[in-house]
Amino acid sequence: MYDQLDQEGSESDGTPSGCGPLLSSPGPETKPLRQQVFEHVRATGRAARADVTRALGISAGSVTALCADLISQGLLREVEGTPRDSRDGTRGRPPVALEVVPESRIVIGIKLSDERHSAVMTDFAGRIMAEVTLPTPPMRKTPDQILEEIEALVRALLTRTERTLTDVSAIGVGMSGLVDHETGIVLWSPHLSIRNMALKAVIEERFNLPALIDNDANVLTLAELWFGVGRAMSDFVVVTIEHGVGMGVVLNNRLFRGSRGMGLELGHTKVQLDGALCRCGRRGCLEAYLADYALAREASTALGRSSRNLQSPQAMLETLFAEAKSGNIAAQNIFRRAGRYLSLGLSNVIQIFDPELIVLSGERIQYDYLYAEEVLAEMQGLTLTDDRVPCKIEIHAWGDMVWAQGATALALSAVTDQLLGDGKELMAAS
Repeated sequence: MYDQLDQEGSESDGTPSGCGPLLSSPGPETKPLRQQVFEHVRATGRAARADVTRALGISAGSVTALCADLISQGLLREVEGTPRDSRDGTRGRPPVALEVVPESRIVIGIKLSDERHSAVMTDFAGRIMAEVTLPTPPMRKTPDQILEEIEALVRALLTRTERTLTDVSAIGVGMSGLVDHETGIVLWSPHLSIRNMALKAVIEERFNLPALIDNDANVLTLAELWFGVGRAMSDFVVVTIEHGVGMGVVLNNRLFRGSRGMGLELGHTKVQLDGALCRCGRRGCLEAYLADYALAREASTALGRSSRNLQSPQAMLETLFAEAKSGNIAAQNIFRRAGRYLSLGLSNVIQIFDPELIVLSGERIQYDYLYAEEVLAEMQGLTLTDDRVPCKIEIHAWGDMVWAQGATALALSAVTDQLLGDGKELMAAS
């Protein structure tokens, strides 16, 4: 009923695999042809001009001219294609292919979290150059504190790659909370001590670089769309269970944020009137029954621990899971109750979006009670399926770096649009 995938170390046979969506996005916002050519080459990793001609449905002459322009800009380069087998009777040089010049641009992606922050540096082909994780105090941060922590991550990446800040084209940042992607304002986040923080503006002022800010569930969804299972899918959903509960949705091969850019807050949909207290300050939110702080709150009672116990929520949950596996009925019931609430939330997602696939991800997915057969069976039982093929569920227990890699997709997309799109500047001139 579900597939459990190990996403670590997916190194291929050495041929470029590319990055970015493999399907074109239908709709009125047609990208310039040269941008379509560039993105096709980057997505496939390596492509001959004839391949581009067939894929985009344009003339060979147009492709030749557009590729020459991209080569002159230093964004694409020619490489030898696969050598011909002399036994097939063909002669001449091997076919010439095109690929992205990796070093033409460099971007950084950052995931801000409760206990640790992670960051990744990639080249313009989406290949990871360096990565770093730094522990952070689990407390709400002031603007100055969060900037200092971001600066520490950036500095560590630059040191490891022997680069300077002038080599970087943009920084993408993902964090939990209510984030207005267009303005870069964080209306509320459990990581920040203030509301309505203009995070994009303060990052750009500190680093003099374009900054792109988004909800962390969205950046993980971008990781699937650019580097993972969603590259060749037009519609799918990612649900994350960590310190909170998040959701990202791809429709028509594009990330959907809602009309005002702050929708899809699955964790703050209500599943119980006057229910458990959520960290957002309201009651009855889904994450108040699923997130780590919710499970830890239940665990303190089940394990007979004082509410003032100094054990961290992470350690508390590890103890609770071990107790459940060893037969502790109270511990098992906590996970089963959380699983039932998850089945309710997932059934609502299927009912609203009817996706081809739902990916369950995040640190809490290590607890198999949350995706046990009975959880998924109840999810299907709550959904009006009319005997259709049920929505596929996949479990991706990915680590911190994939979230940060998703934030690089924010930056890669924005830099590409600025270079090859309508010329819109990423930030105001300093």
